Amino acid sequence: MRLVIARCSVDYAGRLTAHLPSAPRLILVKADGSVSIHADDRAYKPLNWMSPPCTLKEGTGDEAGVWTVVNKAGEKLIITMEEILHDSSHELGVDPGLIKDGVEAHLQELLADRIETLGEGYTLIRREYMTAIGPVDILCRDADGRTVAVEIKRRGEIDGVEQLTRYLDLLNRDPHLAPVRGIFAAQEIKPQARVLATDRGIDCHVLDYDALRGIEDDKLRLF
Repeated sequence: MRLVIARCSVDYAGRLTAHLPSAPRLILVKADGSVSIHADDRAYKPLNWMSPPCTLKEGTGDEAGVWTVVNKAGEKLIITMEEILHDSSHELGVDPGLIKDGVEAHLQELLADRIETLGEGYTLIRREYMTAIGPVDILCRDADGRTVAVEIKRRGEIDGVEQLTRYLDLLNRDPHLAPVRGIFAAQEIKPQARVLATDRGIDCHVLDYDALRGIEDDKLRLF
């Protein structure tokens, strides 16, 4: 991860345009290629950002101090540096991922055991399918044999959709799995998260925790 604190202005050109006037800001450049600009407020939310896959080009010569970030849709995030106050890079390594609370962990276990809840003909590949950026909750196949990545939350919010989007981008680079589509599964899915998921071609599935727990287990078990 690269951390840059700089006095800068930021312009976004894409489906809409936006401008951040000159001010001191924190710029995060992550290993996945994402770039985000932060102020010293707003908690964790950036002022502006570009999600991967995208490319960062640092200008030279007459363009020195101008960073241009372009995504696959051709949208641009242009950062004009006036003064760099700090610039450092840090190797964070592979993150072990979020440790889920008991409900989310149990939802994952129940859904893996009853994967047909997602649809007739679904089959489980495995739980906690490890990737370079963390484990996918469930990897399975649908009735047509297509690979499906499932992200499970107790409460489905935008952050969960973003997390699944990163997993899908990575999984679709694997020719043995691609094409991979996503399902965002939660007990409750916020309207904003549903809109974002739909925009990205991700299906949403509301989980009934009590129903999953109450299904009589007719599977043969040794113990």
